[in-house]
Amino acid sequence: MLSSSLHDAAKIDNSDKGLKDYYKNYFPIGVAINSAALHGADSALIVKEFNSITPENDMKMGPIHPSENVYNWKNADAIVDFAVSHHIKIRGHNLCWHAQEAAWMFTGTDGKQVTKEVLLKRLKDHIFAVAGRYKGKIYAWDVVNEAVDDSNDTAQIYRKSNWYNICNGPEFIEAAFRYAHEADPKAKLYYNDYNSEHPVKREKIYKLLKNLVDNHVPIDGVGMQAHWKLNDPSAEELRKALDEVTSLGLKVQFTELDITIRLPQPQPAPGSTPVIATTPPTPDPGYTPELEAKQMAQYKMVFEIFRQYKKSITSVTFWNVSDRYSWLDGRGGGLAGGAAASNNAPRVVRKAYPLLFDTNRQRKKAYGSVVNF
Repeated sequence: MLSSSLHDAAKIDNSDKGLKDYYKNYFPIGVAINSAALHGADSALIVKEFNSITPENDMKMGPIHPSENVYNWKNADAIVDFAVSHHIKIRGHNLCWHAQEAAWMFTGTDGKQVTKEVLLKRLKDHIFAVAGRYKGKIYAWDVVNEAVDDSNDTAQIYRKSNWYNICNGPEFIEAAFRYAHEADPKAKLYYNDYNSEHPVKREKIYKLLKNLVDNHVPIDGVGMQAHWKLNDPSAEELRKALDEVTSLGLKVQFTELDITIRLPQPQPAPGSTPVIATTPPTPDPGYTPELEAKQMAQYKMVFEIFRQYKKSITSVTFWNVSDRYSWLDGRGGGLAGGAAASNNAPRVVRKAYPLLFDTNRQRKKAYGSVVNF
């Protein structure tokens, strides 16, 4: 049984109002899309519901800049043109990341690893080309993505990426922000990461941000990706993460929101041999009423907190349009965790049902729990 408050939340006003209209006095509501979504049913849904767009993959370094003198502008241009023509704001994603990176950046013509100086020059040229091309059209950039270490080693703040190793430290992070600000002085600049609410990683992200602020680096805020689960994060964890970031005078954007119905599998006992599933359990009960109610409750909780922090939150973006397609479907329904595409977990296809629109692009009951307040 749903509680009476969730019954009320499930009621959906089927007027012409979209998510963007319900939240017009709070913050933009965005969605991550690919160029295929610019045509057909997805495009109509995007225009009705959202007033911010993030290119899912088409502005990442590898796809847009596959070799030194080659840029693939077609898809990114199409997304920008669509957004501009429909008066939709655009978030740029992203300028520097350890995954979907352009491998050529790290190697010289002699086949050897480049020096820090060469790498930073290539990074600068890339940022000037991409951010410069869309100057005045993109209101915010994820400048550096996922540069914080995932381990529980509190002394290891930064991910040992190619960027970190060649620069012998985190200098590339500060450099990327300075280049981005120089390329487009009016764009808001964000550091973007996942699991931002988990205590150990939260503190590492805080240290990274504090270093940037203390060094007067042009950073406007942090992107919390928000690849979440029915039981994670808790309200307390979410508030703590928001309070730490805002204490530095920074803004927050929730950049990649989805809430999978799939719960983490129990961890194997110490000393035992873990069993890696290669196929989903059979039968899969799918999107049950019980899971639906839990998803509604989680969406209701997080959006209540978002509204309470509206002075600090400058946008909330869903990662993908509807349950018809979610990037989580190819990652065991999201059981691979909050990590992005670099995670090496087995690619088990399992529906995650993580969004506010179902596989037929219709509003789910969770939509009501977000808009009825």
